[in-house]
Order: sequence, then C-alpha cells, then structure tokens
Amino acid sequence: MFIKHTKYPDVNPRRRVKVKGDLHGGMGTPHLQIRPGNPDFLDLPWEQPVTEWAHPRLVDMPSGIHRHPVVFVAYDEGVFVIKELPRRVAGGEYHLLRALEERTTRSAEPVGLVERVWLDPLEEQSAAVITRYVDHSFPYRHLVSGAGFGARRSQLLDAVAGLLVELHLAGCYWGDCSLSNVLYRYDAETIEAVMIDGETSRLRDRLSDGQRAEDLEIMKMNLAGEMSDIAAMTGVEIDHADLSLGDDIEMRYKSLWAELNQELIITRDEGYRIRERIARLNDLGFSVDDVELAPTDLGNVVTMKVSVGGRTFHSERLRQLTGIEASENQARVILSDLSYFLAKHESTTASGKSVGTFKWLTTSFEPVVAAIADRKAGDPIQGYCDFLNHRIRLAQKRSQDVPNDEALEDWIISGMPGFDLNDGDGASVH
Repeated sequence: MFIKHTKYPDVNPRRRVKVKGDLHGGMGTPHLQIRPGNPDFLDLPWEQPVTEWAHPRLVDMPSGIHRHPVVFVAYDEGVFVIKELPRRVAGGEYHLLRALEERTTRSAEPVGLVERVWLDPLEEQSAAVITRYVDHSFPYRHLVSGAGFGARRSQLLDAVAGLLVELHLAGCYWGDCSLSNVLYRYDAETIEAVMIDGETSRLRDRLSDGQRAEDLEIMKMNLAGEMSDIAAMTGVEIDHADLSLGDDIEMRYKSLWAELNQELIITRDEGYRIRERIARLNDLGFSVDDVELAPTDLGNVVTMKVSVGGRTFHSERLRQLTGIEASENQARVILSDLSYFLAKHESTTASGKSVGTFKWLTTSFEPVVAAIADRKAGDPIQGYCDFLNHRIRLAQKRSQDVPNDEALEDWIISGMPGFDLNDGDGASVH
C-alpha cells in the first residue's frame, strides 16, 4: 500500500532524547534534544556554523528566503531542515512548534533542538532548530508569473487565508506572516500552505479580535513588501505591482472566519439545522469538536455555536477507512472515488463496505499509484488525484464510464497532466 509518511508519535509528549558529551574533540559540548524515531544527528559538525559545513549529508531543496542560515540534510528517515539562530529564539520556536502540532497540522514538524552551550545565548550560531522537511513542497516564487501569480493567484490567496484562520483558531499569533515564511504543496485541485517559521509566534488559549487584526496588518505589510520586490526583480513599475494581495487575503480570511464562528438562532425542534451546520463545516474540511446550545429568554429558541477543530475532516476519515495518508483536499477527492466504487459495486452494508474498501485498495488505488510512481516523480497521492481528474474528463467526453486501465493508458499517452489551470475551476497544474 502506498501511504504517505506519518509523524512519529510521542507516547509521552515530554519524552525526549538528550545527548550530552564532548562530541568533537574538545571543540565544544553541544546539547541535542531529539524526538524519538528520528536520526541522532551526531555525525554533523556541530562545532562549526552551518554556513561552513561541507558534509556529505547536505542536499539542496526548494526553499524560501530565510532571516537565519538554513541547511538541509538527508538521512534514511527523510530530509531535515536545520535553522541556526540565537539560543533563546531557538528554544522558543522549538517549544512553540511542539505545542502547536497538538492543535494543527499546518505547521512544520519539530524534530530537535541543538544548543551550543559554550557560546553566548545571543550569538547567531548558539543554537539550531531541526524540523522535518515538508514533502513535495515549494516556495512561493515557484508560483510567480511575471509581477504576480497569474492563474494561481486565487489558489494562493485561499491557501494563506486558510492557514491564518487555522492558526488563529488554534490560538497562535503568528507575528510575521509572509509568503516567504510558508511552504506550499499541491492538494488535489488546490494549494495547501504550511507555516515553517515560528520565531515571532505566541500561543494562547484564545486570540482576541485585536490580536487577530494585528496579525492581519503585519501580513498585509509583509506581502506588500514582497510584491514590491517581485515587481522590481521583473522590471515592473511599482504602480503595477500586485500590492492588493494582502487585502484580498484579509477579505477571504474574514469571510471564512465569519463562516466558522457564526451563531445560529434555532427553535428546539429544528435539529436538522444542527446537522446541516455540521455538514457545511465538514464540506469546508473542518472537523467539529463541540456543539453548544444555549437557552434564550424566548423559551423554545436556543442559540447554537459550533467549536471548530482543524481542517482535517476528510483526511482523518480517509485514514480511518483505508490507512492512506493524504492532505485534506486530496482526501476529499479520493473519498469521492471510493464512494463511487462502493456504489458501483453495490457495497451498501457495513460488511459490504469493508470488503468493498479492500477491493478498491487492491484493484483500483494501489495498482494506479504503483504505475504513477514508476513513471512520474513527486507525490504519488497527488498523482492519483490528477489521474482521477483525467478519468472524469474522459468519461464526460465519451458520456460513459471509463475503466481504470483504459483511463490510465490514455492519461500516460497524454503526458500525465495535472489539474488544468485554464479549465475555469481554479484548479492547479504542476
């Protein structure tokens, strides 16, 4: 079965591997705090600043612009990001990321903290934060077209707005939201954004309206500067730069925030509206943690408020049903394919759905993903979503169902294209 990498669980969130010792011939005694299930990183030259490393584990990976030195190292367990910064800042970011991953999946996964205790805590090289590289990701400049983002603009706006909403729902004040502090990856017909820089972030039980507004203002100011830089690099007059990008993100942010936080007034016999509200939020990808019904002075009327969790509804459901790890919109697309398969094979009972799901895995999903992995680099789960998109279009063209083998052969002959940016649905291509 082709399953994406899952996070290594900590049975005890406080558990850590702490390594002390004279690792480099008296040059210093670094302290390493490494989470279980990861490399020990002891073979790296920690006595040197990362900018001076010349090590066989160093690899080049797509990356944005960083305030502090960053390098990438490859192990059997995957690729890891090492960011060097002052010890006090590093400790704050590492522990924030540790706490944040309990509340959202849209932030970098913290792996370890390295402290060079022989240096002053304020020195730039006194510590390093290790995170897992975001698989199949790319920086925002990968999406730049001329002075802006062309057909991908709407996807980028939705991705950043959605990321800010999720972080704020989790009680995270970012403090430095910018395009450079995010990595992006294709998520079926959309783009997913992941926060990779939490140096200025703070975690609260709940953010005030003022804190959220301040975070949005910082975002708009940062994005205006980045779009000005892009315009200058491409020789475009500043008046023609996409300076409204931050305002557009704020508009989408406010619309989504209002959708998730609205209160409904219902009568006690309108239980169906509760189900409708939950279904609407699930359609947006958000899980629902709690539904609060509060009485009013009107007797038969109550107010309904929903406590929203992370944007993982479809991905969690897909994982529970099949064990497949996918991002949210990928999971939504794949679940639709599974539902189509079960309906086509009349697998309607509980036992029938269980057997049907296994048949779908072994006869549809796994063979196609294996064929994709043999022929196309990148994320095979995204490739499967691209294949489904092609199969649907082929069926629409022929006005009949198309078998997987036939659709796959046609897709391969067509060059295995992704979602078409020019089809009017705002989908992405890669």
